[in-house]
Amino acid sequence: MKSENQLSSLTASAVAAAIRSGELGSQELVQACLDRIDAVDGGIQAWTHLDPDFALQQAAAVDAAQGTGQALGALHGVPVAVKDIFDTHDMPTENGSVLHAGRAPSSDAEVVSRLRAAGAVILGKTVTTEFATYFPGKTRNPHNAAHTPGGSSSGSAAAVAAGMAPLALGSQTNGSVIRPAAYCGVFGFKPSHGWISRAGVLKLSRILDHVGVFARSLEDIALLTGELVGYDENDPDTRPRATPRFAEVLAQQPPVAPRLAWIKTPVWPQAEQDMRDAFAGLVKTLGDSTDEIALPGEFDAAVARHGLIMETDLAHNLAAEYERGADRLSDRLREMIERGHTHRALDYNRAVDGIAKLNGLLDKVFDDFDAIITPAATGEAPQGLDTTGSPVFCTLWTLCGVPAVTLPLLQGSNSLPIGVQLVGRRGDDARLLRTARWLFAHFRSDG
Repeated sequence: MKSENQLSSLTASAVAAAIRSGELGSQELVQACLDRIDAVDGGIQAWTHLDPDFALQQAAAVDAAQGTGQALGALHGVPVAVKDIFDTHDMPTENGSVLHAGRAPSSDAEVVSRLRAAGAVILGKTVTTEFATYFPGKTRNPHNAAHTPGGSSSGSAAAVAAGMAPLALGSQTNGSVIRPAAYCGVFGFKPSHGWISRAGVLKLSRILDHVGVFARSLEDIALLTGELVGYDENDPDTRPRATPRFAEVLAQQPPVAPRLAWIKTPVWPQAEQDMRDAFAGLVKTLGDSTDEIALPGEFDAAVARHGLIMETDLAHNLAAEYERGADRLSDRLREMIERGHTHRALDYNRAVDGIAKLNGLLDKVFDDFDAIITPAATGEAPQGLDTTGSPVFCTLWTLCGVPAVTLPLLQGSNSLPIGVQLVGRRGDDARLLRTARWLFAHFRSDG
């Protein structure tokens, strides 16, 4: 029997294969995760709801199902951490706010249902910031507890980074998957807008909300994403389409070496020196595989447009919470909602309509390049637990709804991770992951 540390360091792909072969039982794996949580979570605090007995009951059930010869799902017996904005019928979903304390949904979010159908064990609910916005939760960075893990999917990123769970669900309305993945040193993936259903997930903005995933390998990202992508009539932005074979595409070698567009974006002045130095070295290592290009001037107002859309939608979707408990919201969230009350419908609609033009301009970039390479955050995770860091290097890509993945490739002067973000054409998610695999292997072999 492997030790707790050995099991907790395995990838989800490895444990799924071991469970299917009978080499490993789900109960053994879940117990190892629980032992790891007991050993390290006191200093990290990634979880908001964890019932060890219930987790083991789920694991016992999937082990028993395997013994009957039933068909097994791709995630059979694999524990998954779920951000506490995804409804779960058998666990509280409190959305990081005292206003929703004790909230007990009667049904699962669509993605949670898909996890269960794939055989996954819902290990527990991870900490989110207040209503998945900016006010921090209790979670700390696994690499240095004096630093933020990012937000809003703080608990999910930290749980995966610390070996407490091999996979986790998160969400992104601005930078809430890519940024915490970068700060915690794990892989994070935000698929194209509308590829994964948000039914049963806290709604902040129909235009901006995305479901995302965390893992410790790109193979695991592909494994989990492949089980979640699909049409859902309860999410009006999903569409019937053929589901890409993420794992199959990821395993392929690109027919030619990918070309990467190195784009600093208009927010480059906010990059810290560590980030500038790290990316200078990365771009030098990539050599002829990358060219630096600048985005057209139409992108200069993207961050402001995103803010207008987000604030307006927050004012609408959190109206009940504001009306009954404005004094129990953080100052920052209350101010965002109140600014949302002042935005004109004309300006909002212009901002939304402008997204299509920005994607048209990005398509011209992707006609010549396989992906865009750009920072995932301004630098290392900031010190202090009163901040989640700036999402500004994610904002543009979230606004446009394009797929983005962060790779734990670099390190800053404080020995904390610095993430590298790759961005792809909207709808070209599987190819983006293949390019990311090439980059990760290329950089590691040269580094």
